[in-house]
Amino acid sequence: MERRDWLKLGLAGVTAMAVEDKAWALKYYPRPSDKKWAVLYATWCGTARDAGVWISEGMGGIANVFDLRENPDLKGYDHIVIGSAIRYTIHPDLKKYIEESRDWLKKKIQGLYVVCGNMGQLVGPKQREDFIDNQLAKICGVSNVPSKALDGRMTKALVELPDVVEEMKKAGLPDWDNLKRSDCLEFGKLILDSTKR
Repeated sequence: MERRDWLKLGLAGVTAMAVEDKAWALKYYPRPSDKKWAVLYATWCGTARDAGVWISEGMGGIANVFDLRENPDLKGYDHIVIGSAIRYTIHPDLKKYIEESRDWLKKKIQGLYVVCGNMGQLVGPKQREDFIDNQLAKICGVSNVPSKALDGRMTKALVELPDVVEEMKKAGLPDWDNLKRSDCLEFGKLILDSTKR
């Protein structure tokens, strides 16, 4: 085989693999949407971030996910889902952001979620009432959107409050992770389905 033929064959093989690889990747491309979606979250240890990514995944991956610390400009989005990690209350930076943006933000909110470590216990109706109904929904000025209190996790190495870590150690509490991807996926689907009605 001549060198030229060998190079042509090699180039043809690489091209075929590249085309096949691109076609394979497209089956994982998010479903298209005629609306621009965003998930905005505030977190301390990353649990609300993971929940936000999985909620978007449950929506077919159509929502861009933003950490509040990025200071994103969300005015160009049609629909927004808002989430907060809980440390006795919703994240204070998120509360401030919502209060300052309520006039334009309120019309775009399509879902609310909180992630509660809840000292390792599973969340229930009380956490939903305490942190969504009585805090997040009130601050946002919305009431008829899907909302969910999700189980959280605690990783002492990520907690920047030494007194909280010390209390956990004294009580013999280990790190825990009760956040379930399946709950987040289901909630994302619920949010998306609710906008189609």
